[in-house]
Amino acid sequence: MNQKTKMVKKKKNTTSKTQGKQTEKKLSKLPKFNFYWIYGIVVFFMVSMLFSNEMGALSVETNRQTLIQEYIKNKDVAKIEIIQNKNIAKIFIKESALSEHRHEAVSKPLFGEGLNKGPHYYIKIGTSEVFETKVEEAQESFRLTESERVQIFYNNEQSIWDSIWAWMPFIFLIGIWLFFMRRMSGGGGSGPGSQIFNIGKSQAQLYDKDTEVKTTFKDVAGLEGAKEEVQEIVDFLKNPKKYTKLGGKIPRGALLVGPPGTGKTLLAKAVAGEAQVPFFSLSGSDFVEMFVGVGASRVRDLFKKAKDKSPAIIFIDEIDAIGRARGKNQMTGSNDERENTLNQLLTEMDGFGTNDHVIVIAATNRADILDRALVRAGRFDRQIFVDLPELNERKEIFEVHLAPLKIEAKLDLNFLAKQTPGFSGADISNMCNEAALIAARKDKKFVEKQDFLDAVDRIIGGLEKKNKIISKKEREVIAFHEAGHATVSWMLEHAAPLVKVTIVPRGKSLGAAWYLPEERQITTREQMMDEMCAALGGRAAEKIIFGKVSTGALSDLEKVTRQATAMVTVYGLSDKIGNISYYDSSGQNSSFNKPYSEQTARTIDEEVRAITEEAYARALQVLEENKESLSKLAHELLKKEVIFREDLEILFGKRLWDSNEKITLNPSKASSNEDTKDPAPEELKKNEKESV
Repeated sequence: MNQKTKMVKKKKNTTSKTQGKQTEKKLSKLPKFNFYWIYGIVVFFMVSMLFSNEMGALSVETNRQTLIQEYIKNKDVAKIEIIQNKNIAKIFIKESALSEHRHEAVSKPLFGEGLNKGPHYYIKIGTSEVFETKVEEAQESFRLTESERVQIFYNNEQSIWDSIWAWMPFIFLIGIWLFFMRRMSGGGGSGPGSQIFNIGKSQAQLYDKDTEVKTTFKDVAGLEGAKEEVQEIVDFLKNPKKYTKLGGKIPRGALLVGPPGTGKTLLAKAVAGEAQVPFFSLSGSDFVEMFVGVGASRVRDLFKKAKDKSPAIIFIDEIDAIGRARGKNQMTGSNDERENTLNQLLTEMDGFGTNDHVIVIAATNRADILDRALVRAGRFDRQIFVDLPELNERKEIFEVHLAPLKIEAKLDLNFLAKQTPGFSGADISNMCNEAALIAARKDKKFVEKQDFLDAVDRIIGGLEKKNKIISKKEREVIAFHEAGHATVSWMLEHAAPLVKVTIVPRGKSLGAAWYLPEERQITTREQMMDEMCAALGGRAAEKIIFGKVSTGALSDLEKVTRQATAMVTVYGLSDKIGNISYYDSSGQNSSFNKPYSEQTARTIDEEVRAITEEAYARALQVLEENKESLSKLAHELLKKEVIFREDLEILFGKRLWDSNEKITLNPSKASSNEDTKDPAPEELKKNEKESV
């Protein structure tokens, strides 16, 4: 029996525990206390009070005959109140008469206990004069004494709804004001209006040791020089005594400069991940606002927060949005606010003390337009140039971007790196992603080598348009045009080695010839002239074969004109102009004022024309000497639509100037045959600016 009782007790304990947990869960599910409940209760009591003031008590509708024949005749009425604006007569019964059976329905109040103080009855009347006359006549007929007579009062009143409607505009305005006040102060959420009072506050994102930033220096492939400089800055903030004990001072700022897509912002993200110090990140456009003084206020607030959390790093991406050189576009007056923001930034950067331990890192691809006061020593002490990746750096970048992809085991990274000269880190990332999409589109289990080749074709040339309607004559012209490019480039020493020729329309191009350009740091006049000849080979082929030219050489003419102008005005490769360069690397000179005279401008035009005509004449000569091979190549193109390097070796023989290094059959640069509306392809612009 004892064991059974113990078991029962245990069961009761367990059941009580489970019940307790269930009740706790139920209690947790109950709605939490909200301060708005108090508002609701207050409003409810106010409305009930208003209703009670209006009704007073329970009031029953009656008629004039009952009033006269029963209530006045029996001397029950204490007084009558006529509401003139509503045509209603309120009847008040004497306390002594409320105990009668006929007034039982109105003797008790609506709320509480005791007697109903009235009004007890009400009558809808026509006019007050007629009603009063009838009451007086009834009192006369009943021969009531002066003390027994019913007193009649006149009054006007408004209902609760009339009051509400009268006060509704004010209530609405007060509600709107309270709503916006809560939103502006940040209490109403994080919407657009919540920041209106904080408009002058910094919009920077804060990354600190508690914030998980997954990007580190391991994710930044290549950029060894830039990483070394940035790592030194991070190390200084972590271990300042290591440098200050020798008398060194903290650098004020570091400016990351380079073409788009080279990894400037990625490098800054890696700094945020590596540095165990507060990292404030924002864009230059975050300082721009429609209100006057907001930009300068945000700059002050940003540096105040950074100093409070020092040691810290401030990263401003696209600083050219506020750091543009002052004094430009004064006619419009549109840059006054931007200049104020820049002035405040200059002041804050120059106002640092040696113990502030705050470093500013900025990134831009328009360093030439920045204000000189911003890039001077003492503000941005270091300018770190983030250039396009070299061969080995591209291989490292491929290793990073291929890590999350399922690729074939035999894929050669050296092959991919050699096929992408002039590609930035962003271009390589896009190429890897496009290759994965192409492989998925073909239902492959792995991303193969051919997928990467197709990805480069897709990125550079565009999507194939095999269904594009092209007449037989136009197709023949395109074939000879592309064959002209291929022939001239094959026969000239310094022209880029040809990889593939196609007359299949891609993107805006009606045909294309792909080359694998040599990676070089300097370029001679002979090399530039050979490149221009190869570009004009298509137009020259049209002239030789058909005796006339078409608009398909638009991109070629644009490239050649740009190169010839650079030879004359930038690189000093013209004998008439001499060793003079009109290129302004600082970007401070106005584009409205030319740095040369009208006579020099005519000479420049003549030299540009002479150089282009020289290149065109040489292209004609090469094609005339190889006219038969040109025709064979064009007919092969019409038959196969795509011609590779091996086919050219069969027609022309091996190239005499090729290096021993094997060139693979993959495009990386294209010269396109386009109509007059098509711009030059982006591939031709990648080597536009070269160091001399």
